[in-house]
Amino acid sequence: MRLRCLLLLAAVVTALPALAAEIPAAERRSGYSFMTSDTKAMQDDDTANPGMLSVMDGEALWNTKVGEANKSCADCHGDAAGSMKGVTARYPAFDKALGHPVDIEQRINLCRRDHQQASPFANESRELLALAAFIGKQSRGQPITSGDDEALAPFVARGQELFMRRQGQLNLACANCHDDNWDKHLAGAPITQGQPNGYPEYRLEWQAMGSLARRIRSCMTGIRAQAFDFGSLDMVALELYLMSRAHGMTMETPAVRP
Repeated sequence: MRLRCLLLLAAVVTALPALAAEIPAAERRSGYSFMTSDTKAMQDDDTANPGMLSVMDGEALWNTKVGEANKSCADCHGDAAGSMKGVTARYPAFDKALGHPVDIEQRINLCRRDHQQASPFANESRELLALAAFIGKQSRGQPITSGDDEALAPFVARGQELFMRRQGQLNLACANCHDDNWDKHLAGAPITQGQPNGYPEYRLEWQAMGSLARRIRSCMTGIRAQAFDFGSLDMVALELYLMSRAHGMTMETPAVRP
């Protein structure tokens, strides 16, 4: 059923003469606004939000000494409520040593390698998502500022190019769904604007937490395209563009989505 809907959408959008313009700032809407009242209630109540279990795991990891350096995150950063406030809202951020942006999950693993002398967490592992969710929660209610650094400009442009580019067997661009057809429905589910202001988030379809990169890969698989690798330059550029596209929207981590 979902594939038939995707094929129908592909046929419709392929016939369109051009992509629509970007969504005006005044019309930008969080995915929260497209949810049912039950799902909204789940996100609003921390005692019912399943993502909070991951946040609690992340808090424990924040305070655990690891690696050859025998250091915890707290040893360097102190109380996360203060030191991490607004941090996730500005990621992906430019890393001067690497010469390109990194997302929050990469930053966690760089800190583990360079400062804790510990092995990096695996992509989408429980531990990596937990720490990212704990750090992200400290930015809840903070405005997204990602993309403000001038050094990020070429990477934002690359991400925008990827967002607008048709790809895969269905010949669809991200923009075809999330700019051109938002507030419509696909297989009974609402098409949102694809705003990334709640990651890592708990998705009911996954019955688990997941990163923005996982969601992008899921969309790419859905249009029968070769998914970007976790942490690849194109993946991070697309994450960066999505965050800059949501500039000024407030963070909701850990969000709950269908």
